[in-house]
Amino acid sequence: MRVNFTVNGRQQEADDVWEGESLLYVLRERLGLPGSKNACEQGECGSCTVRLDGVPVCSCLVAAGQVEGRDVVTVEGLAEFSKQRDEHGHGGACGTGGGCGGKGGVSLDAAKQWQAHGPSSELRSRAGDSQTGEGVELSAIQQAFIDAGAVQCGFCTPGLLIQADALLEENSSPSDQDIREALSGNLCRCTGYEKILDAVRLAAARQGEAV
Repeated sequence: MRVNFTVNGRQQEADDVWEGESLLYVLRERLGLPGSKNACEQGECGSCTVRLDGVPVCSCLVAAGQVEGRDVVTVEGLAEFSKQRDEHGHGGACGTGGGCGGKGGVSLDAAKQWQAHGPSSELRSRAGDSQTGEGVELSAIQQAFIDAGAVQCGFCTPGLLIQADALLEENSSPSDQDIREALSGNLCRCTGYEKILDAVRLAAARQGEAV
C-alpha cells in the first residue's frame, strides 16, 4: 500500500508498504531518518519515540498504515518543531510559562554552572534541518542535554529528547517526580539517569527565565 503523511513539516509518501511494517521501519529504511533508534521493537525501551499528532509514541508499535494523513515529528525535526512552537505560541497549556502544578527544578544561577562538554558536535550535527538535522539552532532541551553532559553512547538520546520536550511543553516547571514519571518508559544503560534529570531541570530553568 501507499502511505501519505507529514514528517517534520514535510509531506512524505511511502510506496509498497506491507501490512506489518512499522512506522519506525518506514522512517529509518524508506525515508532515511535514522534518528529514531531500533532497539527492543516491543515498546519497552523508548529509543524509537516520536510524536504522532503531538503525542509521544513508540514508533515500533505503530503500524505504518495507521499514520495515513497524520503528522509525525522525529528527533531530526525537533529543533524546527520547537522553534515553530515558540514563534507561534502553539503547544501545551504551559507554553507561555503558566503553572501546571509542577514544582521543583533548579535556579537559573545553578543551571548556569553546568558547562558544555561531551559529544556536542555529534548532537549538533543531528539538529536543524528537518531532513538531515543540520542548519537550525538546537532546541532548548537538545542544548540542555549537551550542557548537562546527558549524552554518552547516544542510543537512547533521541527518544529521551522527544519525551522530555513533550513534558516541558505541558509542564514548564516539573518536579523531579514529574520528570522521572515522564521518562519512565525511556531506558538508558550508560548515564545512571542523573545527568538526564539534570538536563531536563536545566531546560526547565532556562525556559522559565526566557519567559
